Amino acid sequence: MLQINDLSARVAGRLLIDHASLTLPTGTKAGLVGRNGAGKSTLFRVITGDLASESGSVSMPSNMTIGQVAQEAPGTEDSLIEIVLAADTERARLMAAAETETDPTKIADIHTRLFDIDAHSAEARAASILAGLGFDDAAQARPASSFSGGWRMRVALAAVLFSSPDLLLLDEPTNYLDLEGTLWLENFVSRYPHTVLLISHDRDVLNNAVSSIVHLDQKKLVFYRGDFDSFARQRAEKIELLQKQTAKQAEKRKHMEAFVARFRAKASKAKQAQSRLKALEKLEPLQAIVEESVTPIGFPAPEKQPASPIIAMEDVSVGYTPGQPILSSLDLRIDTDDRIALLGQNGNGKSTFAKLLAERLGAEDGTLTKAPGLKVAYFAQHQIDDLRPQENAIEHVRRLMPDAPEPKVRARVAQMGLPREKMETVADKLSGGEKARLLLGLATLHAPHLLILDEPTNHLDIEARDSLIHALNDYPGAVVLISHDRHIVEATVDRLWLVEGGSVQRFEGDLSEYKRLVLSGKKQGKGPKKEAAKTTEPTPVPTVEPAAPKAEMRRQSAEKRDRLKPMKRKIDKLEADMAKLQKGLAEAEGKLADPALYQSDPAKVTELNRKRADAERSLQAAEEEWLTLSGEYETALAS
Repeated sequence: MLQINDLSARVAGRLLIDHASLTLPTGTKAGLVGRNGAGKSTLFRVITGDLASESGSVSMPSNMTIGQVAQEAPGTEDSLIEIVLAADTERARLMAAAETETDPTKIADIHTRLFDIDAHSAEARAASILAGLGFDDAAQARPASSFSGGWRMRVALAAVLFSSPDLLLLDEPTNYLDLEGTLWLENFVSRYPHTVLLISHDRDVLNNAVSSIVHLDQKKLVFYRGDFDSFARQRAEKIELLQKQTAKQAEKRKHMEAFVARFRAKASKAKQAQSRLKALEKLEPLQAIVEESVTPIGFPAPEKQPASPIIAMEDVSVGYTPGQPILSSLDLRIDTDDRIALLGQNGNGKSTFAKLLAERLGAEDGTLTKAPGLKVAYFAQHQIDDLRPQENAIEHVRRLMPDAPEPKVRARVAQMGLPREKMETVADKLSGGEKARLLLGLATLHAPHLLILDEPTNHLDIEARDSLIHALNDYPGAVVLISHDRHIVEATVDRLWLVEGGSVQRFEGDLSEYKRLVLSGKKQGKGPKKEAAKTTEPTPVPTVEPAAPKAEMRRQSAEKRDRLKPMKRKIDKLEADMAKLQKGLAEAEGKLADPALYQSDPAKVTELNRKRADAERSLQAAEEEWLTLSGEYETALAS
């Protein structure tokens, strides 16, 4: 069990956690959520002892092991399988001892313990984890130094997963995974036999990998049972209820203050006035839930759409080295209103294909035709490093709009979704999410017809990702998206293309079908390739039954709404009942606010108080039923 008691922690003088408490029973799988900069990673550092708390404590069993991904990826000459196996330090120590020990009794003890920890299956387990994260047998035998930093981070993740700690701390582990690796990790965590605390901004991971949510909000830790969607619903209901309670309390305070102001000087009402003064003093203000606003993201619309297709390919090949194509035999077209997501493991050529579309790479063979005047915007996460560190957002935009007046430059920066106070902050001092917003804005500055996004969400929190979804859905041009975030893919695209086996093919299925194929092992890519050997032989791409076209999807949505009509009618009736009860309650409270009534007709006062109490109870019951049914309706409509 992990217990956090009255914990406070600061970083660089800033209080991030303030007298927060939390209990996680053994075996709990919890997602840790909160806005960027709220202190989630700080909490991890306190748990591991890397940061001293200001007050309070973190307690756990003395023999509890903690594991988290190393900040520096391994870059040694050891093979990947050797690095992962070495992460189980007890096994490594016992294996070394077995080689040198001469005492028969100790040898027996060593082998007994090796049997107890299932050491005989260690290599198979390590290989399985590496395979799930995208490393085939050949890649597992290669030295870590032959891989790029992103792939080495996967090795670090594999190592901590293999070590199977009692408490597994994962801080945004999907940032260096592709969709296939994310699906595998999601499944792994959901089956993990020990306690997990996972920081993630990926809704699908939080819906499928964990069974509870810890929300770091206003420097406190709040525990919610259920997945992320359940948390979001509970929090929305909590905010709505608190808003109603706050309004009711304000009205009650207003009524009390009016009574006191009117009658505190009258002898006949002095006692009642004093009583209400005491009640006012006891009426503690409710703690508001502060909802930080999210500045929306927006993309400028192209002035005129070209005719479709905007890009057409016939037998196109592309690569980095002449004669060694990464992708070949490409016969594809992109239309003005296409929304396409690229699937496939990292290393199979998704980014290569994106660069071909963005004219960062030229076609080696075949014919690639683009519409006249086509404007293409290309965003890739690594481009964040290309920002000028000592220039602010305004200066970055001014370079691209040298003749524009200052107000127009500033207005364009505002459309990027950067807070006003960040517009003049140099890029080096911006957060990862703010840099991503700036880069998205720069890429789309000239109103492109085609928007290519390669992992745009890595530094965006959940609220910013939702803002990006709205921006993409409002954008009238074509979109090609590469993302490990299944939620943004499902919310913004209507076509899936699979990059695999040296080619790009239409995937005639949905993401649920693709997930089943990935987890069944039928879709294992080649893993990371050496730079000198990027040639792959095209392999047939498995397909599934065609997904319903848009018209069929609309028909199915209409049928779903028709099935849910009885529930919708009940919700509408409850809303009408609540409005009627609120009106009756307001009328009763209005009459009770008349001081003369208390002297002229005490019996009426008693009757009105009874009616008010009945109305409040009925209204509360109706509101609770409305909240429950509304949540069920929205869930059913979205499923």
